Amino acid sequence: MPTITLHGCAPVPLAHYLKALGILRLVSEQRDIYAKAAWRDDHLELWTELDSDALVRFFLAEYSPSPVLAPWNGGSGFFPKDNKEALSAIKGSGIPRLTAYRSGIAAASKEVECLGLKEKPDGDMKGLLLQRCRNAFPEDVLDWLDAALVLGQDGAKFPPLLGTGGNDGRLEFTNNFMQRITDVMDPQTGKPTSDSERWLRAALFAESSLGLATKAPIGQFYPGAAGGANSTSGFDGASAVNPWDFILMIEGALLFAAASVKRLEIGDDGTLVYPFCVRQAGVGYASAAGTDEADARCEMWMPLWSEPTKLGELRSIFSEGRAQVRGRSARNGVDFAQAAVTLGVDRGIGSFQRYGFQVRNGLSYFATPLDRVMVRRNAHADMLADIEPWHDRLRQKAGPRAEPPASIGRALNQVERRIFEVCRQGTAANVQSLLAALGATQRALGRSFKWTTENYLRPLHGLGVRWLAVSDDASPEFRLAQSLAATRAWVGNETLWFRQHLEPLSMGSNRDRSWASWADQPTNDIAWHDGDLSEALNAILMRRMIRLGQSGARGWPDWSPRPASLEDITAFIEGRVNEPLLADLIWGLALVDWARVPEVQQRTVTTEAIPSSFYAMLRLCLRRASHRGEETSIPLVPAIFHRAIAGDGSAASELAARRLQASGYAPLVRKLPVAGHISRRTAASMLFPIAPSDFRILEHMILKQQNEQTA
Repeated sequence: MPTITLHGCAPVPLAHYLKALGILRLVSEQRDIYAKAAWRDDHLELWTELDSDALVRFFLAEYSPSPVLAPWNGGSGFFPKDNKEALSAIKGSGIPRLTAYRSGIAAASKEVECLGLKEKPDGDMKGLLLQRCRNAFPEDVLDWLDAALVLGQDGAKFPPLLGTGGNDGRLEFTNNFMQRITDVMDPQTGKPTSDSERWLRAALFAESSLGLATKAPIGQFYPGAAGGANSTSGFDGASAVNPWDFILMIEGALLFAAASVKRLEIGDDGTLVYPFCVRQAGVGYASAAGTDEADARCEMWMPLWSEPTKLGELRSIFSEGRAQVRGRSARNGVDFAQAAVTLGVDRGIGSFQRYGFQVRNGLSYFATPLDRVMVRRNAHADMLADIEPWHDRLRQKAGPRAEPPASIGRALNQVERRIFEVCRQGTAANVQSLLAALGATQRALGRSFKWTTENYLRPLHGLGVRWLAVSDDASPEFRLAQSLAATRAWVGNETLWFRQHLEPLSMGSNRDRSWASWADQPTNDIAWHDGDLSEALNAILMRRMIRLGQSGARGWPDWSPRPASLEDITAFIEGRVNEPLLADLIWGLALVDWARVPEVQQRTVTTEAIPSSFYAMLRLCLRRASHRGEETSIPLVPAIFHRAIAGDGSAASELAARRLQASGYAPLVRKLPVAGHISRRTAASMLFPIAPSDFRILEHMILKQQNEQTA
């Protein structure tokens, strides 16, 4: 079959995408049932028995327009004050090409007359007219009705693609469609007008010529040609449209058919479903803003396929055009982005062109191209199942249509931006950014504790082990953050998790998992504060010492399944880490269910990479006491660390040496002069758990060995 390249059909703008659908539909239905089409290099390729010239002749001499009528709209041509010129011309035509149109006009006129309407109906009368039209219209008109409106038990619903039942504000689509028909053909003879072929070749093949556009409205489908302020070299410009573009665009829109269904989902008692149509999400494109969601009608994800496809196959794709995310329909743009990369969409679709129906240019809606999303398997997106229930609930309560605290609204927006980035490319950096955004959202929820608990928003908890594998970029910041976020201590009969120092939580665990819920009231355990990271960690260190003292613990019981290395701790003490990133990762990695994470021993390092003697003396005073009692612990002396936090390294080292001596160890030094900022950072580094082998390295470093003491 010959292949025709249609350079006039492109995924952007929406008018040209719909035009491509219209060409395939009309050729398949009226000329060549075996015609196929595919998207290649951002234009449509058509496989048909027709060559280019035959395709042009078909539209000029054979094409029979689909009956497109909306007698319920003002300006539709059915009421006294309407422009009736085009409707009357088609109604009075005798040519076979307009037979179906004449039948539709006759049926619509009869229903208007039966109801005695002299102007566009409203309220119950409009609903009655819609129902009568649905029952009385000829079969040829039903495709248009199914694309323009849906009649349900609670009245008519209007899919966004065709405005509110075939009009968008003052622009009435059906009357304009009839006017464009009379622009390209003589309704009395059926012959093309003098300019029709030039317009058609421009619409199909993007052939350039003077005078290709007429001063007619195009509406939301082609923002660049809609006219208005700043649309031309002057202050204001008129709308300009190629009549064949408008005709084929409306013909293509008939492929979209809506259906009213009952969704068994929370908050949905019955809703409109439209192919590839979801609620607007104000993320994932360059001009994204949360305010876009409040006024947007919706967003649509237009499929682009790369393999030659027949009209029947395409109809099947569109009829099932509701993407699935883990067994449920995608509800918004964030869901659809996940569906596109988790094989939750119809096979054979190579990518989606995303459009948002947003208020632009005053109060007008424009089909704004937002993004191109490739359909490819991204296993990393499967991890998003861990946050799905929490995210859904948060979006209900903190989305743009709600009134949450500003900090929570901003945090939610950042989470959804990062989800889009992970769906596009699941790199370690993108997953880390998502983790940081999730942690920041938890921080915002904890700070708005009253609002959060009143709205029954649970804390996010239980991210799986796979988050660690995917987000690990082998950086010291990541390794230090995971060692800290996983830290826990057995204090009497209670497990004290590091996360409990970040936000007001009650946490528990068993052998298989841990869980978290909001505490009844914030407690004194919350010691984290923004700003200097060392100060925040030192505040947590002091709080943990207080809790241990209250419990009667003799030693330091902190433990982590992912201990930090001495090399990374040295980098922290010396200020060679990205502290804002480290802080963000601490919050994000605290959301992992660490009870399910197996213990991994960190590698030991060479002597050139170990910390200072000051660190060794202080850390040996916090040698971990096993919660099972197998290890001998050194009694806790908080005064050592109070001095170190105060910047008095000499006093802290002296007290540490005394404590070690009293516990049967022989330190090689008694006193170490240390700069104040190093002393404070060293104290903060006490929170990073280390492996038993690293304790032995520190002992060899700072303690006299047994054979030396004997000699």
